[in-house]
Amino acid sequence: MTGKNYIGFQLSAKGETTYRTFNPKTNTENSALFTEANDHEIESAVALAAEAFPVFKNLPGAKRAAFLRAIADEILALDDTLVQTYCNETGLPEGRAKGERGRTVGQLRMFADLIETEDWRQPTIDTAIPDRQPMPKPDLRQFLIPLGPVVVFGASNFPLAYSTAGGDTASALAAGCPVIVKSHPMHAGTGELVASAIAKAAEKTGMPNGVFSNLNSAGIEVGQKLVQHPKVKAVGFTGSIRGGRALFDLAGQREEPIPVFAEMGSINPVVITSNALKNRSAEIASTYASSITLGTGQFCTNPGLILGIESPELSQFVEDLGSKTSEIDAQCMLHPNIHQAYEANGAAVSSQANTEVVAVHDGPVSENYAQSKITTTSGAAFLQNKKLHTEVFGPFSLVVQCKDESELLRVISGLEGQLTGTIIAEPDEYRQLEPVIDTLQDRVGRIIFNGVPTGVEVCDAMTHGGPYPASTDSRFTAVGNHSIKRWARPFSYQDFPEELLPSFLK
Repeated sequence: MTGKNYIGFQLSAKGETTYRTFNPKTNTENSALFTEANDHEIESAVALAAEAFPVFKNLPGAKRAAFLRAIADEILALDDTLVQTYCNETGLPEGRAKGERGRTVGQLRMFADLIETEDWRQPTIDTAIPDRQPMPKPDLRQFLIPLGPVVVFGASNFPLAYSTAGGDTASALAAGCPVIVKSHPMHAGTGELVASAIAKAAEKTGMPNGVFSNLNSAGIEVGQKLVQHPKVKAVGFTGSIRGGRALFDLAGQREEPIPVFAEMGSINPVVITSNALKNRSAEIASTYASSITLGTGQFCTNPGLILGIESPELSQFVEDLGSKTSEIDAQCMLHPNIHQAYEANGAAVSSQANTEVVAVHDGPVSENYAQSKITTTSGAAFLQNKKLHTEVFGPFSLVVQCKDESELLRVISGLEGQLTGTIIAEPDEYRQLEPVIDTLQDRVGRIIFNGVPTGVEVCDAMTHGGPYPASTDSRFTAVGNHSIKRWARPFSYQDFPEELLPSFLK
């Protein structure tokens, strides 16, 4: 651990601002000292990326695939050093670290498999019809080409799978875009170790210097300067609505606006039908208590909003959910700042008029450990008070009791865009679900049936995105092979000589 920035293949620490990461479990600072990138280092990283782009984008897919596989191998070679650093910077258990490492390595290898052929570029050939009347048709051949240098912001809650070598970085490199990571300050050590693996893999596989850089930053200035730099062509972000929207606005104000693909927040509504509650209320309550508290509720797909129609069964479910949730041991949150935000936002929601706190975990709670909380309100109150729509990042959920289906549909329609929606129902109700499905479909990127939203499978059919503010562009997913399309644009050749065309367009 050096605490330095990776500017291409070189380590650098020319800045004057330093900081340390924090172990929330022991409530102490970690020992490594990190140096924030200064203006010269920002400029050097972007200049190197711009120089690397013409070379990197034209490498055969098989060579970029070898690079991605080498990154995966180098990450695994970090072994316990990476796992222990991850745990020390997050308070998360070793099993979670190893699971996330597996997902990170799996994503890299998945994209390597994808780009070994050029099918991902969606080659489309429309041959000429020179004798067409009244106008001849030209020969047109379209495919996807990479955008240019990409800035990726590390996520606080996924130090591996959504950060330095996570899905944004892996997909951008796969597309042929050099990447500059703005490392998350809460896990800068984990970020540096992964950056060292990427740099080593790049050198071993003959990638151009500047194909990857990793910049430290305790504040927001480094990220702002990267997004505003004219040689940066796209941005990937996972985090808060406030942070993502600020970057989106900065990118839109540039002389040359660029896309920001930001995943920013979601309360993931869950609709539970009356028959489901009659038949298996206790089971659903137990399942959702586990989902709400999984990972201390620090997932973008945490079920923060549960919807049902007023009935004795719903009242019993609310009571059971509160009881089962409060029985689960308190868990450590990622950082004191995240814990403070959880307490503040949870208190703000639960203190609103016509809102009742059903249950709070009342066992012993150490510093930075979250007390789970279940609250409830009426459909009418939820419709009238936007503060009840606030995302509470942590083990928190609000149950909204609607008076009838009409009010339930109005509640769903009034939601901001969400990553997921869930329906819990019985087979004899399937024919009646169409209005709920149609209404949810307009508000979410994915609907789960008789399950929980926590857990995002990495595969082609996955959509991890949704209407704003779940993401800034609902046409794209941040997970799976299709996420590569964020970093590419369609391009056409017209009437080109055969010998000048790429082989896959001939």
